[in-house]
Amino acid sequence: MSDVKESAVAADLADERLIQTQGLMGYARLMLNRLRSGELGSLPVIVGLVVISVGFYAAEPLFLSSRNLVSITQFAAPTGMIALGIVLVLLLGEIDLSVGSVSGLAAAAMAVLVVEKGYSPVVGIGAAIGIGVLIGIFYAFLYTRIGVPSFVFSLAGLLGFQGLLLFVLGKNGTINLPRDSFLVEYTRQKFVGDTASFVLVGLIVLIYLGSQLWGRRTRAAAGLSAPAWQLAVVKAAVFAAGLGFLTYYVNLDRGWSYLWLFFVLMVVVMDLALRKTRWGRHLFAVGGNVEAARRSGIKVNRVYISVFALTSTFAALGGLLAAGLQTSVSQASGTTDTNLTAIAAAVIGGTSLFGGRGSAYSALLGIVVLQAITSGLNLVSVDSSVRFMVTGGVLLLAVAIDSVSRRARSSSGRG
Repeated sequence: MSDVKESAVAADLADERLIQTQGLMGYARLMLNRLRSGELGSLPVIVGLVVISVGFYAAEPLFLSSRNLVSITQFAAPTGMIALGIVLVLLLGEIDLSVGSVSGLAAAAMAVLVVEKGYSPVVGIGAAIGIGVLIGIFYAFLYTRIGVPSFVFSLAGLLGFQGLLLFVLGKNGTINLPRDSFLVEYTRQKFVGDTASFVLVGLIVLIYLGSQLWGRRTRAAAGLSAPAWQLAVVKAAVFAAGLGFLTYYVNLDRGWSYLWLFFVLMVVVMDLALRKTRWGRHLFAVGGNVEAARRSGIKVNRVYISVFALTSTFAALGGLLAAGLQTSVSQASGTTDTNLTAIAAAVIGGTSLFGGRGSAYSALLGIVVLQAITSGLNLVSVDSSVRFMVTGGVLLLAVAIDSVSRRARSSSGRG
């Protein structure tokens, strides 16, 4: 363990020296070296998104219209929220096949409490999220105490919670949410205004630049090598230009929806939790090698409990957002292809099925790709059967790329 840690630290120091001595050229060489060694990161999905956009734009220019881009982001958010939970469980090398059923059950419980029983929306939403937490804790008990594989108990949950969804909805089978309800207004009608959106862009860029410069200052104060400040400024400038243009473009229609911004906020929060906290480091360690993590003193069971609980909680939250966007909860809520779409989004976005590798941004990138495919095929009037085949092909390609890059990293490590 110590030898591996020392070699990793030495590699990091070599990377830092390359950036420090050669500046932007050193950073470019470092990225190229990482690509050659199989560290592809988000590059394949970004390239794929560009190819998808160009292809559909050639077939139907409305695909890249501001109105369609706003719709893509808005409708991607609920399933993307579920995919965010899937990213966490995949990082452990496990799976949860029941997230769709959990999302539908949570939405149904909220609808019954608020619409039929007359409780406050706060009570209904709280109860739905509570259901997600309890299901996750129950899953963790089955896994850590009894030893039931995650595939088995989540498959049982898929069937069982779908049946419970039907029971909760009763004979009517559908509950319509009032159009003036908080959840419907928030998910369908709330958009950031033009001025506020650019103020938000400015704040985001300043926070990003500040975090980069603060990290550089912290490393320098600790006596460690730090990249040139010019690199942080250039990265912030590119980020500002890209985000600013996107904001201007979507503002030609309705602008950024509150629903999409909430999803992005959750992604950012989970990314920081994974990269900057002890919990995040422990999660990656358990996903990489559970036995080594246990021997190093990590409370492995606590990691499993937290991850399964978060996965089901994000599923419940996604179900609530979907209910607001669709203005109803029905027997089809969370069923059909919700499970597979969420799992596919996490994998397509770059999270490894083998555990230990991935990012919270995988959920965001993956669901945007899938929603873009759905929107494009609808615009060119292609049958829904083709969508399933295309999604399956993209998923297979993503797993193949992950396998190839894994083999490249192994070969590079042996070399």
